[in-house]
Amino acid sequence: MDPVTASRGEGALPPEPLRRIVLWGSYDLGKPRIRILRDGLLANGVAVTEIHADIWAGQEDKSRLSSGRVLMAGLRLALAYPGLIWRYLRTADHDLVLVPYLGQFDVLVLWPFAWLRRKPVVWDMFISLYDTVVNDRRLRPSRSPVAWVLWLVEWLGTRAAARVVIDTTAHARHIARLFGLAPERIAAVPVGAEPGTFRRQPMPPREGRPIRILFYGQMIPLHGIGTILAAALSDRGRARDWTLIGSGQESHLVAAALGQVAAKHVTWRDWVPYAGLTDEIARADICLGIFGASDKAASVVPNKVYQCLVSGRPLVTRDSPALREAFGAGHPGLELVPPADPVALLDAIDRLEAAGFPVLPADRLTQAGPAEVARAFQVVVAPLLKEWRP
Repeated sequence: MDPVTASRGEGALPPEPLRRIVLWGSYDLGKPRIRILRDGLLANGVAVTEIHADIWAGQEDKSRLSSGRVLMAGLRLALAYPGLIWRYLRTADHDLVLVPYLGQFDVLVLWPFAWLRRKPVVWDMFISLYDTVVNDRRLRPSRSPVAWVLWLVEWLGTRAAARVVIDTTAHARHIARLFGLAPERIAAVPVGAEPGTFRRQPMPPREGRPIRILFYGQMIPLHGIGTILAAALSDRGRARDWTLIGSGQESHLVAAALGQVAAKHVTWRDWVPYAGLTDEIARADICLGIFGASDKAASVVPNKVYQCLVSGRPLVTRDSPALREAFGAGHPGLELVPPADPVALLDAIDRLEAAGFPVLPADRLTQAGPAEVARAFQVVVAPLLKEWRP
């Protein structure tokens, strides 16, 4: 299976159709990735049975949880597993079991019981905790006990799953190298955007006001908030209005920067309800993606990239193999710039203004909807159905 083709959802559905799946584990329904894939499968006529324990409600950035909260979540998870296993053993026949994010322990617990029922396990890894904690956010050194445990758990999980799913081909190759995984065991399915929340918005009237630029996210290193701040607080940046929404590991950079200089042109809010993001996008002229310089930043296409483009907003984000895989390059409405380069960011904003705020053509967003995301998933798992069905 060519993961690039699979990630774009190209072609018809395979002759071995996916009829019924089980979503199993402690998956985080706060993540759009899971809702999009589930809703897309339902839209494509796949019967979905959910066997779920809600462990992570209200915990968006799990890397910032205290040790006590992590231990409590682990205890709740351990207590939930017997019930989850019992419900799985009693559920109706199905084609496969999907373990969504955050499934590092789920996939290991489920594997022997799925094997007893002769059902393949597909792990939608979405992100690697080891890669995030050690390489991207640098919260733990690579030789620390925490790093070793995370790597071992994920190494085992990639072996327990019949197929590992990730968001882009570039990210799939990165994960395969990280865990020594055979390329045919991992494939890419894009994240997309939820059409019920994000939809094409008319551009706001200018009326002589400054350009409005919007960033929202968890303020993690991958996002490159330092680059955005450097651009916003420069002499050129002060001619624009900037809205920053979010909190996270690097919130202190925003607080420090805005506390040192007068910055009435920058508005920072630490939280907006998910459903309210569409109103924020509607008020903006240009949206920002990510600008981090890590390998992970080069490998992923975050939800917000799809959300902003589907909403009809020009976007500036870092150039990367993942972005080119998903959207190509040289298209109006999508400015790709070098990572960690505030001058390039400002130049891209100027180009979009001079061009009249163009919008990415609709034919570059054909993989953004839930049905298309689910179709890509169905293409990816089709070989498993042929292999595992009696």
